[in-house]
Amino acid sequence: MRTCMAAFTFLFLFVFQVQGESIRALIAGINKVSLADTDGVTVPLSYVSSSVIELEGDTRFFRAIQLELTAPQAFLNYRGSLAAALYTELNPVPVPGVADLEAQRLGFEPLPAKLLIIYQIPLKDDHGLRTTPYATVLTGVLAPSSFPLLFRLMPVIKGISDELEKMVFSLTVKPILSNEGALRMSFRYPYNLQGKPFTVLVDDTVIDNPAEERLLAEGEHHLMVLSEDYRNQSRAFVIERAKNLDLTIELLDPTPLLIFEYPENAKVYVDNDLVSNPKVPYPVEPGSHEIRFQVSDYTITRPITVQKGKTYRIALAVDVNISESE
Repeated sequence: MRTCMAAFTFLFLFVFQVQGESIRALIAGINKVSLADTDGVTVPLSYVSSSVIELEGDTRFFRAIQLELTAPQAFLNYRGSLAAALYTELNPVPVPGVADLEAQRLGFEPLPAKLLIIYQIPLKDDHGLRTTPYATVLTGVLAPSSFPLLFRLMPVIKGISDELEKMVFSLTVKPILSNEGALRMSFRYPYNLQGKPFTVLVDDTVIDNPAEERLLAEGEHHLMVLSEDYRNQSRAFVIERAKNLDLTIELLDPTPLLIFEYPENAKVYVDNDLVSNPKVPYPVEPGSHEIRFQVSDYTITRPITVQKGKTYRIALAVDVNISESE
């Protein structure tokens, strides 16, 4: 138990401490971090080599990146022999090979004698990450604009053994994604009702600028459109983690509609006007109306009061009632 706690305290010393310096680095490769490859890219490192860490593409859903340094079994015998350093402001940005550059040092730490060393670098203030015995969260938040970074291994003792010189470490860098996705709304208008006002609510919150993209927690959400000039609408949608949802909302004419259900040989009248195609929703003005079904010599009439923006389903039901008596 004492050993674990000591390692935990030791790892926590890796913090952001910006210092400028000139360095010569052996660049072993480039760790590119992107949504396209959330498993990350692995670069092999020696005890004196480095890797450039780059962010690619959309970083809105990155709350942190995770650096996983894997060491060979024999490294357990070399506690305190190597250190890791992290740099930003690389000038110039190096490519694989030997490079001389100016950089700002963010942190420095002797490596603990562990086979897997994990660092997490927050990219958002509300990252919610905590240091554990298995992973160290670097103190501070690093903006995506601070990339690329340089991760560097270096000896901190004299007299490096042949065994340590031949060791191959592996650095894998992957994104830690936030639990959210993006919603983008677009609207289609009835040809005769362009530009009328309406209100959009997402999860009962009024959206001031519906055309603006917004990040939402993953899971199911509820959207409402309220208007005096269009039909009110209500619908559910699902946000997936680290994905964009393009939602097209058809704004509808608020004219009331009547939908009829009737036997094939029936005729339908609205206010004494024969409905030529009762299979199609029938528009009417708000207010009181009279509906008449006629089947051969049988006629049934019903009054109805309709409201703006509503749809009414009117069904003619023909039942057969059977009763028994003594």
